[in-house]
Amino acid sequence: MNITSFFIYCIVVTFTPGPTNIVILSSVHHFGTKKAMEYVGGATIAFGLLLAASAMLNHMLAGVIPNILSVMQIIGSVYMLYLAYQIYRMSSAETKPKQTANFVSGLLMQFVNPKVLLFTLTVIPSYVMPYYTSSLASLVFVIIITIIGFLAFTTWVVFGAVFRSFLHNHQKVINTLMALFLVYSAMMVSGIL
Repeated sequence: MNITSFFIYCIVVTFTPGPTNIVILSSVHHFGTKKAMEYVGGATIAFGLLLAASAMLNHMLAGVIPNILSVMQIIGSVYMLYLAYQIYRMSSAETKPKQTANFVSGLLMQFVNPKVLLFTLTVIPSYVMPYYTSSLASLVFVIIITIIGFLAFTTWVVFGAVFRSFLHNHQKVINTLMALFLVYSAMMVSGIL
């Protein structure tokens, strides 16, 4: 196993902007660090569960993956467009938006996030299973990858907290940009582009 390639893949996928990271940044801006960390907790648990499911059910899912990915692409794209609308709407609302950054929303987001689903369905079979056959080895890698995901999510919380006053002063522009990133992500995932 090329451990360097494995870590690069995990870090690039988890730290780069995606639906979860964009929602985390928006959550810090609108609800504060504590609420964003609740969201991170749910997102991390779901991320670990998806990794574990991939490790345990890899062989059983092999014949079904194309159908699962197609359905999840559609669901994920629609959900990302909904999130984009919600984030865009926050910039024009006079009142504080309703609390949507919580543990449950972080948990649910991962199950419809195509970036996370594609990553969890590919990282274990591509990097771990060809070289390690024991369940213990798979569990260790699931834990390592989950920790990397948690660190990525937390980095976005810190980024949002450090730049909070900047984000507040440029709220409309930032929310519009984040909404556009989500729309772009939805279009990429749906196969339109």
